[in-house]
Amino acid sequence: MNKSKIVSKLFLSIFTLFTIISLVLPFSNAKAEEKTYIIATDVTFAPFEFQDKNGDFVGIDMDLLKAIAEDQGFKYEVRPLGFNAAVQALEAKQVDAVIAGMSITDERKLKFDFSDPYFDSGVIMAVDEDNNKVSSYEDLKGERVAVKTGTEGAAFAQSIQDKYGFKIVTFDDSANMYEDVKTGNSIACFDDYPVLAYGVKQGNGLKIVTDKESGSSYGFAVAKGENAELLQMFNDGLSNLKASGEYQKILDKYLETGDEEADSGFFGLLKESFPSLMSGLKMTIILTVVSLVAATIIGVIFGLFQVSNKKLLRAIATIYVDIFRGTPLLVQAFFIYFGIPAALDIRITAVVAGIITLSLNAGAYIAEIVRGGIQSVDKGQMEASRSLGLPYRKAMSKVVLPQAIRIMIPSFINQFVITLKDTSILSIIGINELTQSGKIIIARNLESFQMWLIVGIIYFIIIMILTKVSNHLERRIKHGEN
Repeated sequence: MNKSKIVSKLFLSIFTLFTIISLVLPFSNAKAEEKTYIIATDVTFAPFEFQDKNGDFVGIDMDLLKAIAEDQGFKYEVRPLGFNAAVQALEAKQVDAVIAGMSITDERKLKFDFSDPYFDSGVIMAVDEDNNKVSSYEDLKGERVAVKTGTEGAAFAQSIQDKYGFKIVTFDDSANMYEDVKTGNSIACFDDYPVLAYGVKQGNGLKIVTDKESGSSYGFAVAKGENAELLQMFNDGLSNLKASGEYQKILDKYLETGDEEADSGFFGLLKESFPSLMSGLKMTIILTVVSLVAATIIGVIFGLFQVSNKKLLRAIATIYVDIFRGTPLLVQAFFIYFGIPAALDIRITAVVAGIITLSLNAGAYIAEIVRGGIQSVDKGQMEASRSLGLPYRKAMSKVVLPQAIRIMIPSFINQFVITLKDTSILSIIGINELTQSGKIIIARNLESFQMWLIVGIIYFIIIMILTKVSNHLERRIKHGEN
């Protein structure tokens, strides 16, 4: 029959699905009549920005932003992306501004416009609380030193690395950096002094061994030449807060007052974190299910292309499969969330970008599953159907595909499991799925081991359920065949 009609219908299905996704998860939530500014941050940088046990974004930066917005009368939405992703999102104009303990440097001034400084920072060094051998930079020779990417601590460590002869290892968040020092993999770490001092006060297992080095100042950043009105409102609001004394109250709240005690035991931590973890799990399941629906449509299209007798269709399918199976999912996520919007001057929410990434990636693997399933069916089935007068389309849909589907079902379930685990990679672009929820909770309580154990158990339970479903389906299929 006319294969072009089949292909057209399949492509129409894909277009319709992604149209629905874009309507449910809009590419921009800014209202024309009243602009809502999208402001990116890093909620793993206590005491400047982190999430409390109620799920609210708090900290010096978050409280300042809230107070300034109330003072100046503008609306905003916070996007918790992580520092590196936040900066890239601002470059790609995916967000309007960044507030994330961002140091004002000459290099960054080439790409961003900064507000008046709202905090003067500095750098200190810390070691494990039981380490009595390291007390100065001279003791670091030949050792590994941990830093967090993009921070003043990282810049300072690089500036003295050659002089003192140590090796640098980088991390994306402070909690993992501290854990690396506690486990002995790194001998020390450098970090911005208020962040490290806050962590020590929280009981992160480290101690400060050096005096504070002078550092740069933190600023609120917008893209070069963009959102001048927002920058001016931030400066005016900051000036008003300093004059009223509200600014100092916010600093004192996080830098001088004691911390509330919390149950740091396994079950106490589980109870406190359960709502946040379930919210993250919900997003993980949504990402997985929606992506696999789209991926199945894409995979069937390109799987049929691969067994087509037309060279052009086979070539198209081969290129698609090779690209998405031959590049890391992380690179694909960055390209779709940062690269495409920057090139086309559009905005895409992190969730939409994540769904597109997972759909295209899983679709490539499903295409191979479909190809393998169809080719596993005896060729005589198609030949016999055609000899009986059935057209190709009907022979494929009525004879070959039903047999191929039986072969493919276990592989589809396996791909479901793989895609569910792959959602954790999307935490890098700020999607608050299960892994990102764990990171945010750790930033608040610094209980890395216990929190990752809890997250691992949740993943294990979900994946075991899927595995049991897969085994049950296989048994039913085999029983049906017998």
